[in-house]
Amino acid sequence: MSLSPQWLDELRARISLSGVIGRSVRVQKAGREFKACCPFHNEKTPSFTINDEKGFYHCFGCGAHGDVIRWMTDHQGLPFMDAVKELAAQAGMDVPAPDHRAAKRAEQHKSLHDVMAAAQGYFVESLKGPGGAAARAYLASRGFPEGIVREFGFGYAPNDRQGLKAALSAFPEEMLIEAGLRIVVEGKDPYDRFRDRLMLPILDARGRVIAFGGRILAAEKTDAPKYLNSPDTPLFDKGRTVYNLHRAGPAARQSGRIVVVEGYMDVVALAAAGIAEAVAPLGTALTEHQLERLWRVTECPTLCFDGDAAGQRAAMRAIVRALPMLQPGHSLRIVTLPKGLDPDDVIKQQGAPAMEALLGEARSLVDVLWEAERDAAPLTTPEDKAGLKARLLAHCDTIAHPDIKALYRSELTRRFGDLAYARPERAPFQPRQAQGQRPRGQPWKPAPPPLDPQAAARLRNVGTNDALMAAVLAGLVAHPSLIGQQSEALARLHPQQAAQAALLDALLLLADSGQPLESGTLPTILAARGLTVPQAADYAGMRFGFLNAASDSARDELAEAIALLVELPAVETALVEANRRHEAEFSDESFAEQQRLLQRRLALLARLGQMGRARLSV
Repeated sequence: MSLSPQWLDELRARISLSGVIGRSVRVQKAGREFKACCPFHNEKTPSFTINDEKGFYHCFGCGAHGDVIRWMTDHQGLPFMDAVKELAAQAGMDVPAPDHRAAKRAEQHKSLHDVMAAAQGYFVESLKGPGGAAARAYLASRGFPEGIVREFGFGYAPNDRQGLKAALSAFPEEMLIEAGLRIVVEGKDPYDRFRDRLMLPILDARGRVIAFGGRILAAEKTDAPKYLNSPDTPLFDKGRTVYNLHRAGPAARQSGRIVVVEGYMDVVALAAAGIAEAVAPLGTALTEHQLERLWRVTECPTLCFDGDAAGQRAAMRAIVRALPMLQPGHSLRIVTLPKGLDPDDVIKQQGAPAMEALLGEARSLVDVLWEAERDAAPLTTPEDKAGLKARLLAHCDTIAHPDIKALYRSELTRRFGDLAYARPERAPFQPRQAQGQRPRGQPWKPAPPPLDPQAAARLRNVGTNDALMAAVLAGLVAHPSLIGQQSEALARLHPQQAAQAALLDALLLLADSGQPLESGTLPTILAARGLTVPQAADYAGMRFGFLNAASDSARDELAEAIALLVELPAVETALVEANRRHEAEFSDESFAEQQRLLQRRLALLARLGQMGRARLSV
């Protein structure tokens, strides 16, 4: 009888693993997991964990690991089918009828597993023999301890086109070819795929050999690839397999992280340095299937890339693959190593603590995406900056989850606005002077018309942001099409009142969502989210024309009000700093800067007074 993987997955999903184990072992709740004293070896301190969410148990003491079916066979002593039938009865599932074709495929896989196990034995024995001297010398040069060499199953493929065939003569050649161990070329006799290479087995989740990776040893073979992996076979799909995941998974669940490096030799180097939770893809960029497998282990895997240009390209490929798949709580963190170094170089030159420090400085996905695109091309012209914005928004459009898409658009447009619309630094004030004369101040300019005390007080209140912010938010609700057009400037606003900040965030998210916004329905949408649009009483006695008209001039005035909201706080902050500097230096330059900022602030307040059509004397 053969059972499909889908049916077995459904059976596991319907059974509570902690409930089944709890019938035989005393378990206790520990956060999201359960703990117990391991039933497979004698211990006094619990090191046996049960995770219902992921459906496995693991002992950090003896290494016992498995799912609910494995528990029934290893602990309860039942044959596989008896265990399945008992669990199916508990889950209320019918065991499917025999499928002879599936049984034949399963038998074929079983035979291929036997072939791969025999090949692994042959490679390990060859490493010990006289022909494996160069391979042993290479392992010694890398500083890998004997325990690591045994744990990872290093071997050696002799430089013999027919050596593996002779060693595995018990298996028909067709099986060796199907397992990817032999190569068939038209018009020639088949020959061994791996020759004169250091061999490393690639294992599946159950610890069975499914493929091999081979590193070349002879430096003069410049035409041969440095690393050679098995081709895809009935056992091995390189786009779905994550190297070392069967070992790294338990360590990652204990440490709370999993480290993805570029190659399997990097994995071995990290393991030798005590970092056991390292994995690698297999000769390809990280695929969607591999990302899904990593996210099942931990919510935020750490991707570690070399500091060269190839490493940076690999990082961007991983980011592009991950963006459409992002889910709440699931992301990536990225580490870029110093230029020219790989993990083994860092460990050898600076020690394992230095590698740990680099992993601790991993950056978020959004940070790396922003920096990569910002630095991808010059930003000297408006067209260059527009190209940066287009690239950023194109990345955001690939994100499937609507909330994450909106938040990425908001964050990246805010950063773009800070970069693209930043005011250039002004050159220090240099007063003109005749030779031998003392410096003079700026030429005399008439001051703006004075404001009466009551008007000045009202405008000072508006200048604190609250009143003008309230009016602008109400104006955006009245003119919702302007939200998207002004999103960069709006993203730079920081309302002091929590209610205003929440309303602004909601408007930006709604605009980023792509749904059409209409002034008649927008208040209802906001009310459903518990948000209230400011009323006229909140505007410090000022009446803004953009609140009562639907013309282009009203929209232009609202855009100008937004620009005032951005510039006025910046000018006031700069003025405070200029006053402090002038008090400390009392120079012509500090006085000139103080006066310039003061004049600009007064001009902004005067324009605000005109815009508000204020009846300030009322």
